[in-house]
Amino acid sequence: MPKIGARLLELRRRRGLSVRELALRSGISHSSISLIERDRMSPSVDTLSAILDALGTTLTGFFAEMNAAAPYSPFYPASEWVEIGKAQTISYRMLGMNQPNRQILMLHETYAVGADSGVPYSHSAQEAGMVVRGAVEVTVGDQSKVLGEGDGYYFDSRVPHRFRNVSGGTSTIISAVTPPTY
Repeated sequence: MPKIGARLLELRRRRGLSVRELALRSGISHSSISLIERDRMSPSVDTLSAILDALGTTLTGFFAEMNAAAPYSPFYPASEWVEIGKAQTISYRMLGMNQPNRQILMLHETYAVGADSGVPYSHSAQEAGMVVRGAVEVTVGDQSKVLGEGDGYYFDSRVPHRFRNVSGGTSTIISAVTPPTY
């Protein structure tokens, strides 16, 4: 959870409000506001929303501004890709975990021999990818195709889909999902 206290304090001061004035406007106790501003207490969504309403902003606006101001590097060495899968079977290494306002989920997928994503699943997104090593059977709805090195796919993720390594070795896919689902 990002530290929000300093940003709340800045917004309150910019509006020329004391802690007690903000407490009266928001209906949140002055002691709670003080603790939140010092990052000594993590507010509930309702509490934070009440404070932000009293400061004339929204949850979405507050976090969008925080993300835009967060420092990040546009470059990611291989060692900084974050594992969000199971490295022993299907590894999903994610690029750009700390990218503010991320609109794409970029993955380096590695499928062990015989690895299978299981029962077809769906989610609200679009997916595209390319097999860079091995062979993967991709099933989208009632269509299945074995894709080899250099072959690709692009589909609406609301259609149930599944991936299965059909090569005798490890298979690798580079993929993108938008909007990000992780």
